[in-house]
Amino acid sequence: GKNKRLTKSKKGGKKKIVDPFQKKEWYKLIAPSIFSKKDCGKTIITKTQGTKIASDGLKGRVVELSLADLNNNETMAYRKIKLCIEDVQGYNCLLNFHGMDMTRDKLCSLIKKKQSIIEANVDARTTDGYIVRMFCIAFTKKQDDQLKETCYAKSAKVRSIRAKMVNHMSTLAGKGDLKTLVKALINGTTGEEIERECSAIFPVKECYIRKVKVIKKPKFDVTALMEWHNDEGQDVGQNVAPAIPEETVAGSGGRL
Repeated sequence: GKNKRLTKSKKGGKKKIVDPFQKKEWYKLIAPSIFSKKDCGKTIITKTQGTKIASDGLKGRVVELSLADLNNNETMAYRKIKLCIEDVQGYNCLLNFHGMDMTRDKLCSLIKKKQSIIEANVDARTTDGYIVRMFCIAFTKKQDDQLKETCYAKSAKVRSIRAKMVNHMSTLAGKGDLKTLVKALINGTTGEEIERECSAIFPVKECYIRKVKVIKKPKFDVTALMEWHNDEGQDVGQNVAPAIPEETVAGSGGRL
């Protein structure tokens, strides 16, 4: 008398296995125009389905790239740049600066015995409303004619060097917007500037901005993001300094 479920299909019938990659699509990553290489990679996401929109899933993704790849400059291979997807236009993801770091092997190569490490960090606000946390690292070095093996700095000197670092980093961030700050960081001259400032207190070497984090971002603004991506901003910057207008300025000065 029992119905043996012969006619009905099995309850846990085998699900049709679908390759998950058929439901996915690739998006291009476009780096800001301050880097020489714009097309810096691809990312993957499941296609828009119902209320789950693909572009919403992409926004906020963080990609980590080597500065050597972004700027075609192999000497900067120890710098890692974090970029965040801020906006999606068609199949292009527009990236914005999210942070900077150093590779572990570079840091480890700097740390040695018989010298002091001096580290400082500061939270600074740029003129366009970003709050960035910057970390600086430096090492003491021997005097030119030093015979003593070690070169440890006293804590008072370490403190005053740290104060100089903090001061330099906050002025660097505070004097311009995030774009100018990133340009300065990419050039990598900041460490040398801090070295020169601090050498009066104690001789230091290998000074680097070790890490930069974007702590707080202003409200998302498309026009501000497009400024990062438009070459026009760069071109205008280059065309400002031709020789001809300068000559006319000099001429008018001569007449006066």
